[in-house]
Amino acid sequence: MHYKAPDNSLHFLDDDAYAHLLPEGSVAITDEEAETLRPQPAELTYAQKRAAEYPPMTDYLDGVVKADQAQIDKYIADCQAVKAKYPKV
Repeated sequence: MHYKAPDNSLHFLDDDAYAHLLPEGSVAITDEEAETLRPQPAELTYAQKRAAEYPPMTDYLDGVVKADQAQIDKYIADCQAVKAKYPKV
């Protein structure tokens, strides 16, 4: 069951035996009400989106160590594709 404290913080208990641990003045709320109180994730910035999609740097280093120009070129092409997908603003 969800509870809302006087400071609007959200708490969850699956056993009312622990209700005494809730902040004083907490009230039971519905799941729908609890959902409206949950913090929403922030929109990712273009830099965070780019960073998440870049290929691992180890792919590049592996190509260098193996002298595999095709692997190096693929890494560079993959990086350029990410940059094109998420241009700097």
